[in-house]
Amino acid sequence: MNGRAAALTAVTVLMIGAAGCGSSDEDAAGTPGATAKDASTLNLPRLDGQSLQVAGVWTGAEQKNFLKVLARFDKLTGAKTTFVPTGDNVSTFVGSKIQGGAPPDVALLPQPGVLQQFAEAGWLKPLQPDVTKELNENYSKVWRDLGTYKNTPYGVFFKVTNKSLFWYNTAAWEQAGLTTAPATWEQLLKDGQTLSDSGTPPFSIGGGDGWVLTDWFENIYLSQAGPAMYDKLTKYQIKWTDPSVTKALTTLGRLFGRPDLIAGGTRGALQTDFPTSVGQVFAKPPKAALVYEGEFIATNITQETTAKVGTDAKVFPFPSVDGGKAPVLSSGDVAVALKDGEGAQALMRFLVSPEAAAIDVQQGGFLSPNKAVAFSNYRDDIVRDIAKNLIKAGDNIRVDMSDQAPAAFGGTKGQGEWKDLQDFLAKPSDVAGAQKQLEADAAKAFAKAG
Repeated sequence: MNGRAAALTAVTVLMIGAAGCGSSDEDAAGTPGATAKDASTLNLPRLDGQSLQVAGVWTGAEQKNFLKVLARFDKLTGAKTTFVPTGDNVSTFVGSKIQGGAPPDVALLPQPGVLQQFAEAGWLKPLQPDVTKELNENYSKVWRDLGTYKNTPYGVFFKVTNKSLFWYNTAAWEQAGLTTAPATWEQLLKDGQTLSDSGTPPFSIGGGDGWVLTDWFENIYLSQAGPAMYDKLTKYQIKWTDPSVTKALTTLGRLFGRPDLIAGGTRGALQTDFPTSVGQVFAKPPKAALVYEGEFIATNITQETTAKVGTDAKVFPFPSVDGGKAPVLSSGDVAVALKDGEGAQALMRFLVSPEAAAIDVQQGGFLSPNKAVAFSNYRDDIVRDIAKNLIKAGDNIRVDMSDQAPAAFGGTKGQGEWKDLQDFLAKPSDVAGAQKQLEADAAKAFAKAG
């Protein structure tokens, strides 16, 4: 399961019913720059009288903002497009619709592994040449490859995350006398000690949510072992008992093995869910100084605390580990067509365009992998810099490893990698035991998935 999606669902303040939500010109009217002019360079077909359905996991603000994108598409084409929430299990929802003979025209999938599953089942329609042309021009190879199955392109990544960030309480940072962001893992641990000495526990870890721990591991592994080894472990081409995994877990254990540097200690971290891990950093007084996760933390800060992003809450990139490049880890939602009709293909053509992405970017809480989207569309300097870092990473970016694994290993609460890394947090001295269990669970899950 995509942990980001689950986290955002947990903190949304606007819940929209599952019966389906239609776009409208009213939705688009509040979109900066989206309807300032009717002209478009996309040359989309007229679809007057046609009704389209888009299915996805988004709720709340994510869904409301996407409705503005659909409203613009409807205005350009004359179509009437409805968004249908799928719930967390996209596979079950779409599968039931296909079996019933009424699939949505387009679906937004929260994991690359789901795209591969759907393509293998024969559910997806290949992208048309005009869409692949736009992909080739404006998307890095990593995103094109993730949307491809057996050399056939099916997917357009519309929204992505940057999961290589630390958010910090500026007051706690200043109180400790810190003035610069750490560029290395060694310096991060030193700064953590400085924060602890000043009276504030440095690290808030949402260990109650196993997906948070997988992201910690993946950032360290990507920087330390490099993209090529990361790809091999992702595809289970090397075992979890490999020395590179030993090294990464040992590195992570240098933090996990210091309960004095963790808010609430080890026991507290294991009982802390992701939203709480954010909230306690920006509480008054703060219970910790730093929290790791993606740009979507800004939503939690804004909705659940009184802290102001950019003043009370600031961000720095995940540092480099052992001389490797600073990691840029991502995940995202990929659009796929489930029908051959002109409407579905026109919508895919719209979603691959910078025009569509810019509409959602302007609402906030959104990163686009489309290199043609002007950075000026981002609403503040913090998110703008995060977006620049994401685009600058190019093909060095890597997508969340657990999101690409079989769900039994990488995406299920209480089992597989999620539980194994929680057990490691509880006993970080047992690197060999953690590796043995990770390997056993991976072997079982990958064998079952074929």
